[in-house]
Amino acid sequence: MAASKTSPPASSPPTSSPPASGKAAPGNATSKPVSSGKAANRLSIRLDLATGARIGPGKVAVLEEIARSGSISAAGRALHISYRRTWELVEDLNATLGAPVVQTAAGGSGGGGASLTELGQAVVARYRAIEQDCAIAARKHLTALHRAARARSTST
Repeated sequence: MAASKTSPPASSPPTSSPPASGKAAPGNATSKPVSSGKAANRLSIRLDLATGARIGPGKVAVLEEIARSGSISAAGRALHISYRRTWELVEDLNATLGAPVVQTAAGGSGGGGASLTELGQAVVARYRAIEQDCAIAARKHLTALHRAARARSTST
């Protein structure tokens, strides 16, 4: 099952930023990137762990939004995905990692809510660190590809 249908914006290097579209692109969900309005080269990372876990921008955005909002349903609304889909992404991580990434409290008059477990926090932190390291390593190659494509399009 894929983590998301779109990729997060990833300018150089990615800094936790929101999905480019308002759609279910749970990519980065904490701060907006500074943009000149021009399209930027992007790098999208998905981790396929030996446990069977697939961790990509969608699942990480869901975890970040749950941490920010304190709610699974609010996270889904913020990312423009259904509560059911949001919960499925969390459950997939729980099952494939072998431990919960989100802890929930029952609702009622006092509220309820959700927060990341230590494992959930580690997933987000490690994913973002890998993403940043990869973006730094790939920057010169992405720039070269962009220049080559631009040169090719202007010579035709």
